[in-house]
Amino acid sequence: MFDVFQKYLEEKIKLTEQNLELIQSVSVIKKLRKHQYLLQADDVWQYNSFVCKGFVRTYYVDNKGQERILNFSPENYWICGDKASLASKKPSKYNIDAIDASEILLIRKTDFEMLCKKIPVLNDFINSISQENFIAMQERICVNITFTAEEQYTNFIQKFPAIANRVPKHMIASYLGISAETLSRLRKQATKK
Repeated sequence: MFDVFQKYLEEKIKLTEQNLELIQSVSVIKKLRKHQYLLQADDVWQYNSFVCKGFVRTYYVDNKGQERILNFSPENYWICGDKASLASKKPSKYNIDAIDASEILLIRKTDFEMLCKKIPVLNDFINSISQENFIAMQERICVNITFTAEEQYTNFIQKFPAIANRVPKHMIASYLGISAETLSRLRKQATKK
Protein backbone atom coordinates (compact mmCIF):
# COMPACT_ATOMS: atom_id res chain seq x y z
CA MET A 1 0.00 0.00 0.00
CA PHE A 2 2.95 2.35 0.30
CA ASP A 3 2.83 2.61 -3.50
CA VAL A 4 -0.55 4.41 -3.22
CA PHE A 5 0.99 7.00 -0.91
CA GLN A 6 4.09 7.26 -3.10
CA LYS A 7 1.95 7.92 -6.19
CA TYR A 8 0.00 10.59 -4.27
CA LEU A 9 3.22 12.31 -3.18
CA GLU A 10 4.82 12.11 -6.62
CA GLU A 11 1.75 13.80 -8.15
CA LYS A 12 2.17 16.69 -5.70
CA ILE A 13 5.91 17.17 -5.15
CA LYS A 14 9.27 16.11 -6.54
CA LEU A 15 11.03 13.56 -4.32
CA THR A 16 14.28 11.68 -4.77
CA GLU A 17 14.50 7.90 -4.47
CA GLN A 18 16.34 8.49 -1.17
CA ASN A 19 13.48 10.67 0.08
CA LEU A 20 10.94 7.97 -0.76
CA GLU A 21 13.02 5.27 0.93
CA LEU A 22 13.26 7.39 4.08
CA ILE A 23 9.50 8.03 4.09
CA GLN A 24 8.79 4.34 3.55
CA SER A 25 11.18 3.33 6.35
CA VAL A 26 9.05 5.15 8.96
CA SER A 27 5.64 4.34 7.46
CA VAL A 28 3.39 1.62 8.83
CA ILE A 29 0.26 0.29 7.15
CA LYS A 30 -2.67 -0.52 9.42
CA LYS A 31 -5.60 -2.51 8.08
CA LEU A 32 -9.00 -1.76 9.57
CA ARG A 33 -12.15 -3.81 9.28
CA LYS A 34 -15.42 -1.99 8.73
CA HIS A 35 -16.35 -0.21 12.01
CA GLN A 36 -12.91 -0.86 13.55
CA TYR A 37 -11.34 2.03 15.44
CA LEU A 38 -8.13 3.75 14.46
CA LEU A 39 -8.50 6.04 17.49
CA GLN A 40 -10.85 5.87 20.46
CA ALA A 41 -11.70 8.72 22.77
CA ASP A 42 -9.39 8.83 25.81
CA ASP A 43 -6.45 7.41 23.83
CA VAL A 44 -3.57 9.67 22.79
CA TRP A 45 -3.29 10.36 19.05
CA GLN A 46 0.31 9.83 17.92
CA TYR A 47 0.28 9.83 14.12
CA ASN A 48 0.04 11.67 10.88
CA SER A 49 -2.10 9.39 8.75
CA PHE A 50 -3.23 8.93 5.17
CA VAL A 51 -6.01 6.77 3.72
CA CYS A 52 -4.52 4.48 1.08
CA LYS A 53 -7.71 2.45 0.70
CA GLY A 54 -11.15 2.68 2.25
CA PHE A 55 -13.01 5.41 4.07
CA VAL A 56 -12.90 6.70 7.66
CA ARG A 57 -14.67 9.28 9.76
CA THR A 58 -13.60 11.40 12.72
CA TYR A 59 -16.29 12.11 15.31
CA TYR A 60 -17.04 12.66 18.95
CA VAL A 61 -19.97 11.64 21.12
CA ASP A 62 -21.70 14.56 22.84
CA ASN A 63 -23.10 14.57 26.39
CA LYS A 64 -26.46 13.33 25.04
CA GLY A 65 -24.82 10.30 23.43
CA GLN A 66 -25.17 11.68 19.89
CA GLU A 67 -22.37 11.19 17.37
CA ARG A 68 -21.08 14.44 15.86
CA ILE A 69 -19.02 13.84 12.74
CA LEU A 70 -16.21 16.33 12.19
CA ASN A 71 -14.98 15.00 8.87
CA PHE A 72 -14.77 12.16 6.42
CA SER A 73 -11.53 10.90 4.88
CA PRO A 74 -11.80 8.79 1.71
CA GLU A 75 -8.92 7.31 -0.30
CA ASN A 76 -6.02 9.66 -1.01
CA TYR A 77 -6.91 11.98 1.86
CA TRP A 78 -5.06 12.79 5.03
CA ILE A 79 -6.88 12.02 8.26
CA CYS A 80 -7.04 15.11 10.45
CA GLY A 81 -6.95 12.97 13.57
CA ASP A 82 -6.71 15.01 16.74
CA LYS A 83 -4.14 17.76 16.37
CA ALA A 84 -4.58 18.84 20.01
CA SER A 85 -3.86 15.34 21.31
CA LEU A 86 -0.95 14.97 18.88
CA ALA A 87 0.62 18.23 20.07
CA SER A 88 -0.11 17.93 23.80
CA LYS A 89 0.08 14.14 24.23
CA LYS A 90 -3.18 14.38 26.16
CA PRO A 91 -6.08 11.98 25.64
CA SER A 92 -8.28 12.62 22.65
CA LYS A 93 -12.00 13.31 22.81
CA TYR A 94 -12.43 12.00 19.25
CA ASN A 95 -12.96 8.64 17.65
CA ILE A 96 -11.78 7.61 14.21
CA ASP A 97 -13.29 4.49 12.70
CA ALA A 98 -13.58 2.80 9.35
CA ILE A 99 -16.77 3.24 7.39
CA ASP A 100 -15.42 0.65 4.91
CA ALA A 101 -12.56 -1.82 5.25
CA SER A 102 -9.53 0.46 5.06
CA GLU A 103 -5.77 0.56 4.84
CA ILE A 104 -4.18 3.51 6.60
CA LEU A 105 -0.60 4.71 6.36
CA LEU A 106 0.68 5.88 9.75
CA ILE A 107 3.77 7.91 10.55
CA ARG A 108 4.58 8.64 14.19
CA LYS A 109 4.79 12.32 15.13
CA THR A 110 8.54 12.26 15.84
CA ASP A 111 9.25 10.48 12.55
CA PHE A 112 7.02 12.90 10.66
CA GLU A 113 8.86 15.87 12.16
CA MET A 114 12.17 14.29 11.15
CA LEU A 115 10.90 13.81 7.58
CA CYS A 116 9.81 17.43 7.37
CA LYS A 117 13.25 18.60 8.55
CA LYS A 118 15.18 16.34 6.17
CA ILE A 119 12.89 16.85 3.16
CA PRO A 120 12.10 20.60 2.83
CA VAL A 121 9.80 20.08 -0.17
CA LEU A 122 7.68 17.71 1.97
CA ASN A 123 7.60 20.28 4.77
CA ASP A 124 6.41 22.98 2.36
CA PHE A 125 3.75 20.62 0.98
CA ILE A 126 2.49 19.73 4.48
CA ASN A 127 2.35 23.42 5.40
CA SER A 128 0.23 24.13 2.31
CA ILE A 129 -2.13 21.26 3.21
CA SER A 130 -2.42 22.62 6.76
CA GLN A 131 -3.30 26.04 5.39
CA GLU A 132 -5.92 24.56 3.05
CA ASN A 133 -7.41 22.58 5.95
CA PHE A 134 -7.58 25.70 8.10
CA ILE A 135 -9.36 27.61 5.33
CA ALA A 136 -11.80 24.71 4.83
CA MET A 137 -12.47 24.62 8.57
CA GLN A 138 -13.20 28.37 8.64
CA GLU A 139 -15.53 27.98 5.68
CA ARG A 140 -17.35 25.10 7.38
CA ILE A 141 -17.82 27.14 10.55
CA CYS A 142 -19.19 30.04 8.50
CA VAL A 143 -21.59 27.72 6.65
CA ASN A 144 -22.76 26.15 9.93
CA ILE A 145 -23.52 29.49 11.59
CA THR A 146 -25.01 31.34 8.62
CA PHE A 147 -26.72 28.80 6.33
CA THR A 148 -30.12 27.23 6.87
CA ALA A 149 -30.26 23.45 7.15
CA GLU A 150 -31.41 23.28 3.53
CA GLU A 151 -28.51 25.48 2.38
CA GLN A 152 -26.05 23.37 4.39
CA TYR A 153 -27.34 20.18 2.76
CA THR A 154 -27.21 21.70 -0.74
CA ASN A 155 -23.68 22.97 -0.08
CA PHE A 156 -22.58 19.52 1.15
CA ILE A 157 -24.04 17.75 -1.91
CA GLN A 158 -22.37 20.22 -4.26
CA LYS A 159 -18.95 20.11 -2.56
CA PHE A 160 -18.84 16.39 -1.75
CA PRO A 161 -21.03 14.45 -4.19
CA ALA A 162 -18.89 11.30 -3.95
CA ILE A 163 -19.10 11.29 -0.16
CA ALA A 164 -22.84 12.01 -0.21
CA ASN A 165 -23.36 8.88 -2.32
CA ARG A 166 -21.07 6.74 -0.20
CA VAL A 167 -22.16 7.26 3.41
CA PRO A 168 -25.42 6.47 5.19
CA LYS A 169 -27.82 9.41 5.43
CA HIS A 170 -27.64 9.48 9.24
CA MET A 171 -23.90 10.23 8.95
CA ILE A 172 -24.58 13.14 6.60
CA ALA A 173 -27.11 14.45 9.13
CA SER A 174 -24.53 14.10 11.91
CA TYR A 175 -21.92 15.95 9.84
CA LEU A 176 -24.40 18.77 9.14
CA GLY A 177 -25.54 18.93 12.77
CA ILE A 178 -29.18 18.19 11.93
CA SER A 179 -31.50 15.30 12.78
CA ALA A 180 -31.98 12.38 10.42
CA GLU A 181 -35.65 13.39 10.17
CA THR A 182 -34.73 16.91 9.04
CA LEU A 183 -32.36 15.48 6.45
CA SER A 184 -35.08 13.18 5.17
CA ARG A 185 -37.45 16.12 4.81
CA LEU A 186 -34.80 18.19 3.00
CA ARG A 187 -34.07 15.34 0.60
CA LYS A 188 -37.78 14.98 -0.22
CA GLN A 189 -38.06 18.72 -0.82
CA ALA A 190 -35.01 18.66 -3.10
CA THR A 191 -36.48 15.90 -5.27
CA LYS A 192 -39.71 17.92 -5.73
CA LYS A 193 -37.83 20.95 -7.08
